[in-house]
Amino acid sequence: MSGTPTAAARRRREAGAGAHRWVVLIVLCVSLLLVAVDATVLHVAVPAVTEDIKPGAMELLWIVDVYPLVCASLLILFGTLGDRVGRRRILLLGYALFGVASGLAACAENPQVLIAARALLGVGGAMIMPATLSILRQVFPDRRERALAIGIWSAVAAVGAAVGPLLGGFLLEHFWWGSVFLINIPLMLVSLPIGRLLLPESTGDRDGPWDVVGALMAAVGLFCVVFGVKRLGGGHTPFDPATAPALLVGGGLLIAFVRRQRRRAHPLVDLRMFARPAFSTSVGCIVLAMLALVGLELIAAQYLQLVLGLSPLETGLRLLPLTIAAMAAGLVGSHMLHRFGPRRMVSLGFCLTAVSVVLLTAMGRHDNAGLLLAGFVLLGFGLETTLFGAYESMLSEAPASSAGGAAAIGETSYQLGAGIGIALLGSVMNAAYAPGLSSVPGVPTSASHAAGHSLGEAYEVADRLGGSSGEALRHAARDSFVHGLHVTLLVSAALLVLGAVMALRLPRGMECGAAAADVPGPREATATTPVRAESMR
Repeated sequence: MSGTPTAAARRRREAGAGAHRWVVLIVLCVSLLLVAVDATVLHVAVPAVTEDIKPGAMELLWIVDVYPLVCASLLILFGTLGDRVGRRRILLLGYALFGVASGLAACAENPQVLIAARALLGVGGAMIMPATLSILRQVFPDRRERALAIGIWSAVAAVGAAVGPLLGGFLLEHFWWGSVFLINIPLMLVSLPIGRLLLPESTGDRDGPWDVVGALMAAVGLFCVVFGVKRLGGGHTPFDPATAPALLVGGGLLIAFVRRQRRRAHPLVDLRMFARPAFSTSVGCIVLAMLALVGLELIAAQYLQLVLGLSPLETGLRLLPLTIAAMAAGLVGSHMLHRFGPRRMVSLGFCLTAVSVVLLTAMGRHDNAGLLLAGFVLLGFGLETTLFGAYESMLSEAPASSAGGAAAIGETSYQLGAGIGIALLGSVMNAAYAPGLSSVPGVPTSASHAAGHSLGEAYEVADRLGGSSGEALRHAARDSFVHGLHVTLLVSAALLVLGAVMALRLPRGMECGAAAADVPGPREATATTPVRAESMR
């Protein structure tokens, strides 16, 4: 049987291709760390960039947003290309491009060059991200070991997100802003030869031609959709002249892409994966978890700085327990998955996160460090538990031949969920915040309208007004923001409870013999191929 220890050991030897799989995991984690750090390291350098190369408002927006925008739109293209031409090959090309783009960004003397360099970094990130997960899927065919590897991988992602701003701040204190990009180059110079030496090559199904037209349709469609969602998150209306066409064109291209894949004998993305409840539910859980929480994290940062008056460094330290708890959840995730199974683990993660969100509704105008600590620890542990269980189930359910495409779908779902969450929760926040400033005594209507855009703008208006009117506006804005935060938290809690219910479609137990994902799909099954046991659902 394929599930015997002897067969499992044989699969590990074949997958490792001469490299120790745990050393391979270290190389993959370094890849992930670079991409995760680069997604956030620029945020603290924006003032220095603005002072040096003096970008316009639109150029500055593109400098910050072009990296995640390009990365999200190309994940499916490079994930499926890796399945065809070799995942290691795509990963190494991503390393090289990331290093070149980092050098170009560090030496940029005008906004246009920096935007182009950030776009190239996004291309490199899109080559690296799905390749790391798909190679991990290949190197760890045994599900128990793979769960542990994914836990370490996800913990590294949490570290990268937290380290980015701290590392950027340290470098800016001692060097110029380009140093936040130069740190990538020595790591890439080390990763390229080590990756070439240690990483095993693997491919998926090579039957039939690669669907170039479909890949471009997916890339352009995702670019337009993510662009439109980001504009919604930035406060633009759905009928804005740039937002509406982007969403319509992107949505139309993605619908056409799905129809095209269904007609093709050798599709770019095997949509039959979505017919498997575990796969489709895992993808839905990833989207819902990010939708409920990413916008909330941005609002929480504003609360800490604008309501409690903390400095950026103090804000980062207050949010640090969230990252540490997420790391802990990633490291114990394998044990939790084996003990509780995907269904209970993901549902538990959603429930823990919902409890933390409800707990945080006790936040008010005054600092409560103990409450924030408890809430952020629960939030980080619950969120990472949810994402760990969902990613592991999604990757294990996908056929090994489509590992790159499955990883790309998971990463795309993450990015889309984050973008939609910022737009949705930002809209909820604004709808709950603005009415409280409509009739502040002694404040002109025009000033109240301007203050209703954001708490930061309300403080600026209050400073201009001065006197008792300015102080009244400041107090009203702070109270309205706290009220809006409470409403947003409750909406997030409702979404998380919905996610807990959705997770009930996942399998009860964790299948640890032969990789469940290697069971052929409907077209591949023959009379001699056993069907996956329904009792696992």
